[in-house]
Amino acid sequence: MKEIEINQILDEAREMGASDLHFTAGLPPTVRLNGKIQKLKGYPDCTEPIMISVINSITAIKQKQVIQKGDDADFAYVSASGMRHRVNVFRQRGYHAIAFRLLLNEIPTLLDLNLPALLGEFAMAPRGLVLVTGPTGSGKSTTLAAMVDHINRVKNCHIITIEDPIEYIHTHKQSMVNQREIHSDVDSFGSALRAALREDPDVILVGEMRDFETINAAVTAAETGHLVLSTLHTTGAAETLNRIIDVYPPHSQGQCRAQLANIVVGVVSQTLIPTKDGRNRVAALEIMAMTDAIASLIRDGKTYQIPNSISTGRAKGMFTLDQNLAQLTALGIVSKEEALERCQDRREYERILTG
Repeated sequence: MKEIEINQILDEAREMGASDLHFTAGLPPTVRLNGKIQKLKGYPDCTEPIMISVINSITAIKQKQVIQKGDDADFAYVSASGMRHRVNVFRQRGYHAIAFRLLLNEIPTLLDLNLPALLGEFAMAPRGLVLVTGPTGSGKSTTLAAMVDHINRVKNCHIITIEDPIEYIHTHKQSMVNQREIHSDVDSFGSALRAALREDPDVILVGEMRDFETINAAVTAAETGHLVLSTLHTTGAAETLNRIIDVYPPHSQGQCRAQLANIVVGVVSQTLIPTKDGRNRVAALEIMAMTDAIASLIRDGKTYQIPNSISTGRAKGMFTLDQNLAQLTALGIVSKEEALERCQDRREYERILTG
């Protein structure tokens, strides 16, 4: 049996091409490879003493105190080989468990990620709100990092990122970049956003819009002339806008719809799908760019009609998830079975595919 040494296992997982590494009681170290869970061979099943040993080797005093109280802890860990990881330590059935997200040290470009040029246009907007949405593990943080890097390389401005934890390190290029970490540099997303308005930013990245306070502060920042980039755990542009509107009290929702119609630049929804050969994963996207017609739908509370506007907006670079899935299937990149699992309307997907 191999010894459980965290830096060695992280390097092994990275060499395999895994996206995540997990430690949980009763299983050997386990990775997510091309979307599937896979046990690492040759390692013993994890026990609580093993888990505590791993936690002690990757945490500082502040994180240890949070974990000892029984709370979940989110932080970044740099391995002995210099690679960055996002870590979450949590408890389940009385035992500790650990989830590592393996990050790239080099920030990929939009071109590296095969993302449409329209995302670069969103990043160049002088002000407004750009949202990247999708389920956990769908690559939202990487897409946002690529957009921020695009701004950093071609635009002279001040970028502030607010993250929990910091995932990708941005060096100063054409822009000045200040990165703030929750619980380390500032208490919360909401307080960091309020403070950011006094810090002369041009672009603000909010790692996640988790609650009303953060959403309201992000909307205000976008209204006051800043470009705000953020994420939500939603699927599709219409659901994303509805989620934001729904966090407001009923008497404020009309005003929120008017604000969103004025400030939203674009919504990118993405999910990762295993390729047909099983060797990789590819992003399937839905992209909505703000138009006068879509702004009117938002103001009038007719967000359910937005997918129709997206599907007919090819000339402006827009497309629905079903359109993109049909294209990926027709090109032989993903299987029809995988696409059907993720499409929003099976009949629409079939119609596009056969048409």
